[in-house]
Amino acid sequence: MHEEHIKFMKLALNQAKKAGQKSEVPIGSVLVSESGEILSLSHNQTISLADPTAHAEIITIRKAAQKISNYRLLSTTLYVTIEPCIMCMGAIVHARVSRVVFGAHDPKWGAAGSLYNFAHDARLNHRPEIISGICEHECRTLIQDFFREKRI
Repeated sequence: MHEEHIKFMKLALNQAKKAGQKSEVPIGSVLVSESGEILSLSHNQTISLADPTAHAEIITIRKAAQKISNYRLLSTTLYVTIEPCIMCMGAIVHARVSRVVFGAHDPKWGAAGSLYNFAHDARLNHRPEIISGICEHECRTLIQDFFREKRI
């Protein structure tokens, strides 16, 4: 299973690099069905779409829901380069995504264990499995380099 996580995280990293090339925060995501079919993939587009909700995860979830004509994304795994924020974890819970696999933690915005832990909140009606640290170094380096360049 670890090999499969790496394979899909590499696709998410490719999406993140596309975002960075557009001067968007380099975060990418991929949503995969239980059978391993890629349902959708995307990257951050908040600036290009002038939409504060255009995070990689939100776009990926929307595209997948449209593809399967169902707002419930049961038995799916979302791969994302950086830990999802509060908004994205809310969407993940609402969509009933089964598992979230992410690369690097986000201590300032993360809602899958860093700042908040939506996945372990018994008050919510769905709690996805969380797996972190897949391709962590590459995910962290990509975003750190992006912000380092912005400050120069």
